[in-house]
Amino acid sequence: MEILSDVTFSIQLTKHTFCNYQLKIDKKIMTLTFPQLLQLRNKINFLTTPKNLENIIENDNFVLLFIADKKHLVFLEIFKLIDLKEELAYCFSDF
Repeated sequence: MEILSDVTFSIQLTKHTFCNYQLKIDKKIMTLTFPQLLQLRNKINFLTTPKNLENIIENDNFVLLFIADKKHLVFLEIFKLIDLKEELAYCFSDF
């Protein structure tokens, strides 16, 4: 019996083919290649350093982020930014 079987998460990252991934943030679905995924991980890791998080919280409390070579623009509040970081970390922990 799966405990979280009926829970839907606002951020999901799934692997579709060898180098293609699908990122779902709320209702927006984006297709990413592996290099785009690595670039997104670098951006998120940079934005979630303690100093940068502190600056974001003091100023706007949100981040506008271009994803997949500027094909998608995403509005992320602090808690979604941290959720995205955790989802990316989980994706790369399987390797």
